[in-house]
Amino acid sequence: MIVFLGIPLYVVIHGSLTTESNQFTFDNFKQTWDSHLYRTAFKNSLTLSVWTSVVGAIFGTWLAAAVVTSKPGGLLHRIVQSSSGVLAYFAGVPLAFAFIAALGLQGVVTVLLKHFGIDLYAHGFTISSMTGVGLCYVYFQIPLMVILITPALEGLRVEWQDAALSLGASKLAYLRHVAVPVLLPSFAGATLILFGNAFSAYATALALVGSTLSIVPAQIDNALNGNVLVGADRAGLTLGTEMIIVILIVMVGYWLLQRRARRWLR
Repeated sequence: MIVFLGIPLYVVIHGSLTTESNQFTFDNFKQTWDSHLYRTAFKNSLTLSVWTSVVGAIFGTWLAAAVVTSKPGGLLHRIVQSSSGVLAYFAGVPLAFAFIAALGLQGVVTVLLKHFGIDLYAHGFTISSMTGVGLCYVYFQIPLMVILITPALEGLRVEWQDAALSLGASKLAYLRHVAVPVLLPSFAGATLILFGNAFSAYATALALVGSTLSIVPAQIDNALNGNVLVGADRAGLTLGTEMIIVILIVMVGYWLLQRRARRWLR
């Protein structure tokens, strides 16, 4: 933990709070906040993270509900559970290359759709656009949501529905007054995890967009490796610290929601 997490964390935070001469300063943060380029990068990263987490949460919950209500140990249950465990962590450069091979300018899916008269790139789509990167993110967001929300769905007891129906409630009323309130904290918490997962994605975004789409990981790479301006590395470390702050806020929110959700999972 100290070697692989603690030391890198210290280096990033220390670099963001010091000058080249190792003097304490907040000017690095001020420079990133005043920069239109970095503000745009944060806006794009936040937008990308929000919509991919919401889409991933909705479809992931729908898929998880289908699995939970299916036959225990059945084919659907086994396939989805095993594939979700693999696909949730299939990210980084391999996933980016897979999407380029499928939806790139000469990708298999792109060429196949052209034969049916659908030219994606003629309608403004590119693999390095916000939509292209978002589709790539959703690929690992949905299976991760399945893993996160399944325990909460399994925590819904059959007795609760039977009791509601026996008292004259409809299935819609049961969902509205029992199932949804119980699931909401777990759903919101899992969505926050998806947000943090998308916001912190580095290798996938970098391999897909490089510097084409202005997002925070691309700007960090540009500042640390591709920018020859003096002190640009401090800007990269500062952006990294600001990302850490966002993730900490997300994790605190997740912890608070899990405290509420845990009452129903005992």
